[in-house]
Amino acid sequence: MDTGGSSESPIEPKKRNAKTPKKAKESVLKQKSPAEFFSENKNIAGFDNPGKSLYTTVRELVENSLDSAESISELPVIEITIEEIGKVKFNSMIGLVDQERVDQALYDDFESAKAREKRLAKEAKNQEIQAKNASLGKKTKEPSAPKGIKGRGEASFFRVTCKDNGKGMPHDDIPNMFGRVLSGTKYGLKQTRGKYGLGAKMALIWSKMSTGLPIEISSSMKNQSYTSFCRLDIDIHRNIPHVHIHEKRDNKERWHGAEIQVVIEGNWTTYRSKILHYMRQMAVITPYAQFLFKFVSDAVDITIRFARRTDIMPPVPVETKYHPSAVDLLLIKRLIAETSKQNLLQFLQHEFVNLGKAHAERLIGEMGPDFSPKMAVKSLTSQQIVRIHQLFRQAKFDDPSGDCLSPAGEYNLRLGIVKELHPDMVATYSGSAQVFEGHPFIVEAGVSVGGKDVKQGLNIFRFANRIPLLFEQGADVVTRTALKRINWSSYKINQTQDKIGVFVSIVSTKIPFKGTGKEYIGDDISEIAGAVKISIQQCCLQLKSKIVKKIQAREQQERKRTLSRYIPDVTNAIYEILRDAAQQHAKKRRYEGEDAELVKKVSMKSITKEMLRDELTKHVEKVDYEMALDYAMHSGVSEEPREAIYIQALEGELDFIDFHNPICVLRLFQNTSEL
Repeated sequence: MDTGGSSESPIEPKKRNAKTPKKAKESVLKQKSPAEFFSENKNIAGFDNPGKSLYTTVRELVENSLDSAESISELPVIEITIEEIGKVKFNSMIGLVDQERVDQALYDDFESAKAREKRLAKEAKNQEIQAKNASLGKKTKEPSAPKGIKGRGEASFFRVTCKDNGKGMPHDDIPNMFGRVLSGTKYGLKQTRGKYGLGAKMALIWSKMSTGLPIEISSSMKNQSYTSFCRLDIDIHRNIPHVHIHEKRDNKERWHGAEIQVVIEGNWTTYRSKILHYMRQMAVITPYAQFLFKFVSDAVDITIRFARRTDIMPPVPVETKYHPSAVDLLLIKRLIAETSKQNLLQFLQHEFVNLGKAHAERLIGEMGPDFSPKMAVKSLTSQQIVRIHQLFRQAKFDDPSGDCLSPAGEYNLRLGIVKELHPDMVATYSGSAQVFEGHPFIVEAGVSVGGKDVKQGLNIFRFANRIPLLFEQGADVVTRTALKRINWSSYKINQTQDKIGVFVSIVSTKIPFKGTGKEYIGDDISEIAGAVKISIQQCCLQLKSKIVKKIQAREQQERKRTLSRYIPDVTNAIYEILRDAAQQHAKKRRYEGEDAELVKKVSMKSITKEMLRDELTKHVEKVDYEMALDYAMHSGVSEEPREAIYIQALEGELDFIDFHNPICVLRLFQNTSEL
């Protein structure tokens, strides 16, 4: 009973604190610039880590310099300098004041007192065990160096400078050539050294990511009175250059070329050998270039000069047209949009290689009633373009020629191998142009035996469009062919004991790289695999004949030594026989004619033992000389490393004609003074 006169309200259930789901944000369409894409996926362009980034930067700058010099038929002279920059100097460059550590425990390499005590106790125990074993006469292991304190360590920075005598760059184009990704002069269907067309742009992106410092470019073109100087970095999100300085300076020395300087984070210690191997292999494949490599640091200075070996340069690769069997729908549409031709017949004739008027008319007739030679090419529908593409895939076309390609040439390849490796013998071979997927390619090979700085076994050197490939060697078609498809013993070559150098260079308008890094050529293209095998075998056949001759010469030398060893004994035996015959002849005439004359000379001592020894020695020498002469005439080489005479080019402009041969190049000069 309610005594208060008030009614109670019913008990309400407790409310749950259930979280209400947040409303999903509306997705916003975002777009990445090419520079932003490559900065986030820098491993694609070879910038996996600081060490490889240093290597790739050197490679990109050197190859750009070679392309620039070759484009104006100038013998390349390239200087590459890597300068190590210490922390203090780097901080001063960016205007940062060094700050001493205040909170030591904050740092990754901090070692607490307990951890230090534990480490020292372990080291003391190991030393005690070593001393005990030594006192008992037991064999002890060398004490390992104490491990350093765990930590990531400080970054290393390097200034990379590359200077060349190439074409140079137009003043107004420099900002876009370095500060805008996927813009350049090398795009098109032709043999190029680049893999993505990034060049020094990726080095600039890495510089911005690791140091924040801009790139500096000095450039001057031939007969230009000024030098262009530009300091810039890149706006990664907008893919545009951010120019700090862009000015013209006096060019009193009339220098032409480019000098590029960039400061990046790197690791010289881990990638030193790769960089030096790259420079050496580049000197092999481009013996007409002169390289000067320098590494400068507080601890050590390294200077290596790779001298020019010849002034014969390969022809400049020329841009070619697409082969009908190598195009896709997007490419056909782009060619239609860019063509200046009006009708379909003209378009087929002029935009594709090996497609004459008669063949083009037959193709148009096969396309169907909706097509005619005079129809406007710009009016083609999507369905009609698909029909053209289908016919291109099914029809038969002549293979493209290799005239657009620029291989190193047997002459240059041989000179490069001899110059850098000094082998005992070398053989080279250059195959004819072949085709895969509508793209022409040429395979050149060289095989050497012996030499300096060459390990026992197979030493494989791979080149694609005349640039060295140093990574992912195991999966490459050249490596697999040399290891698994060549029977080296059948060519008198010991695969494990001999020092064998295998050099294979492949040039093409399209190198079928595998993997994101584009560091090796796959083994799945039968045309390339077969051409590589044949090229190596041809070199081995040449070497086999030389090796057989060398073995024969060695056997002749052994026979000579054996005969010379027995000359005294043979002389004594022959002389004793002749003396006994002379004594018997004196008692009773048993010989007539020449035999009688011979025994008479022996009895009169006109023939002595010394004379017999001298005649036998002369006979052995004569036989050995004749055999050695025959060997030299057949082999055409000496036993010494074959460093042929190099005649420097005469100064001045001279008219000449080159006659190329796999072994040499004959240059015929024309005397213009008498004209």
